[in-house]
Amino acid sequence: MTIPAASEPVPLRVRELAGDAVLEPVWRNAIGGLTFRATGADGIRFVKYGPRNAETSMSAEAERLRWAGAFTPVPRVLEEGRDATHEWLVTAATPGLSAVDPRWIADPARAVRAVGRGLRALHDALPVAECPFSWTVPDRLANAAARGIRVPVERHQAPPIDRLVVCHGDACAPNTLVGDDGEWAGHVDFGALGVADRWADIAVATMSTEWNYGPGWEEPLLAAYGVAPDATRLAFYRALWNET
Repeated sequence: MTIPAASEPVPLRVRELAGDAVLEPVWRNAIGGLTFRATGADGIRFVKYGPRNAETSMSAEAERLRWAGAFTPVPRVLEEGRDATHEWLVTAATPGLSAVDPRWIADPARAVRAVGRGLRALHDALPVAECPFSWTVPDRLANAAARGIRVPVERHQAPPIDRLVVCHGDACAPNTLVGDDGEWAGHVDFGALGVADRWADIAVATMSTEWNYGPGWEEPLLAAYGVAPDATRLAFYRALWNET
């Protein structure tokens, strides 16, 4: 994931969705999808636009955002749609900056603490019994198989469940929003949200600290979350993430 150049061409559909708003590219994901900040007379919106893919969809994300929004701070869905090749999602702005905004990259101790505390708060807030979505290992393996991905047999048997929670599904540091006070303020990017062992999220969140802040931040994140290291579960869920 990268920050696009200010000169990034604006797709026609994004311009139509944004109307007269001023557009600023803020994010590019691994499959070429783009997110734009649209600032207009009616406030700030975010427009996500990208190629359709089989792993998840913006329609699935919109459904999950609407559900999760009853329990925790997430972007409010304004519009979503798709055509034969692309899909889009428009959401209202949510207070806070991404935990990888330059402000927080320069203060990794506070950023990592916010990511860890925010992930724990998310897991504590979302009710497992009421969640209609799943992100369990069998479901992830089935999704990978449908996309033609062959996952090593070692990943077909997960460690015993530690604690079932509603996982974020992509708990990398950029998807936590941090407020001016240095505390977590919300979360974004919920295309894979679903019930799973909490270590499926924790493993990805800790792994992403090195990508975004450099080495040495895994244990501070675990401490902020409030859990001791679990080498077996960390290794399993990191490998599953990389292989699916």
